Amino acid sequence: MRPASGVLRRWLEQLLHTHDTPRRTAAAYALGVFFGFSPLLGLHTVLGLVFAFALNLNRVAVLLGVYSNLPWILPAYYTLATIGGAAILRVQVPPGLLKELTEALADFSWTDFRRLAHALTPLAWAYVLGSTLGAIALAIIAYRVALTMIEAHRRHLAHTQKTQNGQ
Repeated sequence: MRPASGVLRRWLEQLLHTHDTPRRTAAAYALGVFFGFSPLLGLHTVLGLVFAFALNLNRVAVLLGVYSNLPWILPAYYTLATIGGAAILRVQVPPGLLKELTEALADFSWTDFRRLAHALTPLAWAYVLGSTLGAIALAIIAYRVALTMIEAHRRHLAHTQKTQNGQ
């Protein structure tokens, strides 16, 4: 039974790709954060995994990054990102849009959905630009924070092992 567990462990290590350098692990996490906050909401998991396999990155780190965009953060983040994109593109946010969105979501029907989509059409490029810039900024921050934490953790492990070996 022992050899099967060794095969399983090697297979999992190969699949997850967890034995990487701190820089590559931090890059994997940052890539996940980028996709998690990108305008491609709904495709973030698939895209993160496709890129993780294509670039041979740590899959766990990518998924942790992808899912750092929690459901209760979504409305605020994408609203602010769209407003930021609209400001950069100098797109006028239609007056009463928030009220219209709230009404459409409260009394959801396909007619309301079409009305909602029509009301949001002028902001489509603002959404894409704002959330892409936000995703890039958050990915850069995530890389630096992850790299610092991984390196500190590895230093701590090395120190602990040294101490336990009596050196």
